[in-house]
Amino acid sequence: MTATPRTTPRSDKGAITPTIQVLERMFAILDTLAAHPDPVSLKEISERTGLHPSTTHRILNDLAVGRLVDRPQSGTYRLGMRLLELGNLVKARLDVRDAAMAPMRELHKLTHQPVNLSMRQGDEIVYVERTYSERSGMQVVRAVGGRAPLHLTSVGKLFLAHDDAQRVRAYATRTGLTGHTRNSITELPKLERELAHVRQQGWARDDEELELGVRCMAAGIFDDQGQLIAGLSVSAPADRLEESWLDKVKSTAAQISAALGHRGA
Repeated sequence: MTATPRTTPRSDKGAITPTIQVLERMFAILDTLAAHPDPVSLKEISERTGLHPSTTHRILNDLAVGRLVDRPQSGTYRLGMRLLELGNLVKARLDVRDAAMAPMRELHKLTHQPVNLSMRQGDEIVYVERTYSERSGMQVVRAVGGRAPLHLTSVGKLFLAHDDAQRVRAYATRTGLTGHTRNSITELPKLERELAHVRQQGWARDDEELELGVRCMAAGIFDDQGQLIAGLSVSAPADRLEESWLDKVKSTAAQISAALGHRGA
């Protein structure tokens, strides 16, 4: 595969393109294959990329050697399994904390209140990262590594809302729905109504249920399979939590999810 240097690093539309012409052609072929669920003929690939059939055939042969392209039948091509293998490696190396830190800092700049990243572990959430400052005027009781019951926290409610009714009842039986404050939800019917509301609106809150004087709002973080893997929350003194922050909490959680490969709404 001959690598012909390009003299122009930008396309006619102003987008940055590879400086090696053959790489630009290779990407065009891969994009064409990615756009079709079924194998594509050499003729169609050539037509869609604007490349001469002989050039297209030569590049496809090289891609096939590298297992980036498969030939299920003579004259037809599809994306190869090596792309899946490489994609899985990228996925395995994605770290939710790494993806979340910069967006969390931006959210903290807006709210000046603690921003928490939490994950589920059994019947509790675990705080895995936090951004905060002394300006919040709020003492951080649960540091990174701290735990709290699912039903008493905004992020915990997100996880419970993704469980089916039987799992929620089993959780209630195991934990006894022990409360921490007078606002804690300690009865199963009330918890079920709360979780139905969380499912409907797509976010959750903690109204002084874990600690008196502290309120929280949270949105979920999802991976590329659409699985809820973490929650992003803002906590603040009860009289300082602003409802206007909710949209930013949701968009920040969506930004982190996108960085992890999530393509949902």
